Amino acid sequence: MLATLQDVIAYLGQTVGLVGDAFGKFSSPTVLAYVFGGTLLGITIGVMPGLTATMGVALLTTLTYRLEAEAALLVLVCLYVGAIYGGSRTAILLNIPGTPANAATTLDGYPLARMGRAGPAMGTATTGSFLGTLIGMVFLATIAPKLADYALEFQTHEFLWLAIFGVLISGQLTAMDDPLKGWIAGFLGLAIAMIGQEGLYMTDRFTFGFTEMQGGIGLIPAMVGAFGFSEVIAVMYNRRAEIVRASVRLLDVVPDPREVLRYWRTIGRSGVIGTLIGVIPGVGEDIGAWVSYAAARRASREKEKFGKGSVEGLMAAETGNSAAAPGALIPVITLGIPGSAPAAVLLAAMVLHGVRPGPMIMIEFPSFVYEVVVMMLLAAFAILVLGIALTPLLLKVLAIPRERLMPIVFVLCVIGSYAIQQRMFDVWVMVVFGIVGFVLREMKYPMAPLVLGIVLGDIFDKSFRRSWVIHDGDFTFYLNRPISLVLMLLCAATLIMSIGPCRRYLGPKVEGAVQGTIGVVTGLVRAHLVLVALLFAALAALVGLPVRGLEAGGAGFARGVRLAASAYAGILRDAATAFGRGLAGLVIAPLADLARFARRPGPPSADRGEQA
Repeated sequence: MLATLQDVIAYLGQTVGLVGDAFGKFSSPTVLAYVFGGTLLGITIGVMPGLTATMGVALLTTLTYRLEAEAALLVLVCLYVGAIYGGSRTAILLNIPGTPANAATTLDGYPLARMGRAGPAMGTATTGSFLGTLIGMVFLATIAPKLADYALEFQTHEFLWLAIFGVLISGQLTAMDDPLKGWIAGFLGLAIAMIGQEGLYMTDRFTFGFTEMQGGIGLIPAMVGAFGFSEVIAVMYNRRAEIVRASVRLLDVVPDPREVLRYWRTIGRSGVIGTLIGVIPGVGEDIGAWVSYAAARRASREKEKFGKGSVEGLMAAETGNSAAAPGALIPVITLGIPGSAPAAVLLAAMVLHGVRPGPMIMIEFPSFVYEVVVMMLLAAFAILVLGIALTPLLLKVLAIPRERLMPIVFVLCVIGSYAIQQRMFDVWVMVVFGIVGFVLREMKYPMAPLVLGIVLGDIFDKSFRRSWVIHDGDFTFYLNRPISLVLMLLCAATLIMSIGPCRRYLGPKVEGAVQGTIGVVTGLVRAHLVLVALLFAALAALVGLPVRGLEAGGAGFARGVRLAASAYAGILRDAATAFGRGLAGLVIAPLADLARFARRPGPPSADRGEQA
């Protein structure tokens, strides 16, 4: 026991030393400009409802292409952390989450603002975001190196099932009421990743004769379109102006240290939960906030205040979503699998700047993990300073109509998509993914599984083909490796846990399809029986000709034909009706969401309002 404790202390001391060494690379005045500039831009993006952290990171990735790797990633990390924090401002003042990660913040932040405590509520959010980022940073510094060493044991079989598990768990947790929609989005992303030349034999797939598609779909243009241009289309389609003017005194925003002492258990619990949620592939900061909020409510002595203006609930939500940001980078760095949608874009930015995340990271770039830890630390202090000092100025951003910002966003989308490879093809990719992203969002399909599917598609494809070739199609080999077996069981458990929500969503559709199919089969059987009866009637009429005479036999034959034909026509009509029902259940029902979206009338133009 003593030896184990000594090993832990030695490891922590070594980690602190390595973080200190990495800190030396970020001690110049230029670095401070990057830190505060990136964080300020992130907070501004978070303050604007509809502008997400993912969109901001995707757009800025293209604009930081010419910077050195450390400087570019520093700006992107600071923007990421700043955007998650900035969304709390509108969540508290307007009951509108600036980013999806701040949805849980509205439950108690807005009631506090209505009580006249908007300033202290924003101070609580600042404290929670700062401490949550620090907690996640500690996990990033201590867990990521060990996880990278463990990931060296992974082979193609483990990466295959890890990719499948990432898509399944992301689809389930981001669309809890309807996991099927999350899975559809995730596997659509996997299918998109299959476009281009495959990795083993360089065979073209789904290129349709376009040479530009042989290298696959560019991740950055796709992400810019899915999260940037889709928002432009959404604003054009909805035409809802949300303009609010609010005022808060600067001194009211200063965090109260007594809250840390009072809610230290909630802060620690929410920080750990948020970090662990962030590690799960594709789940994201919003789930971290909701789970942390639910855990705080269960453990609180003041449950009745939650949802009515609880400082503890606000602290839990903001600590959870901020801790999930460093947590989402743990699988990015060690496995090459993003923990959230913004982390997926950061993964693409790392590859763009020559850093290859994955199990070899501690061998090829041993100091990179600790450099990211320092980036997170600098971003945490930046949101603490800027969140207090610039709150009155940032609140004025709320008065800018979104429709005036969207042309700027569109121009940045076009420039960013074109700048990386100077190809108009990437601009068209951005436009197509913008339309697809808009349609999916309007149909309530989550975007995080789509992003994760595109990122994991290459890992899934290469791992599956290599393992299949190595073992000559022997599927039983997957059962011989413990890690692979554990991942398979996790995939099975994810599917089993989703049976209930899937039954609630698909129950009426499946029931109608089954009944229609049974009707088709029954109708066809009855029709064939009537056909047999018709043949027997004709035979009886022919047999009756010499017995009863030509006239009687002809009349009997005609009567039998009329009766049989009438019955046969009725059965065919019933069979056709049943077949139509079955077709509707099996084919048309999955497209019902798209049909409802197409039939939905355009929204009426709304007058702009103001809220004091």
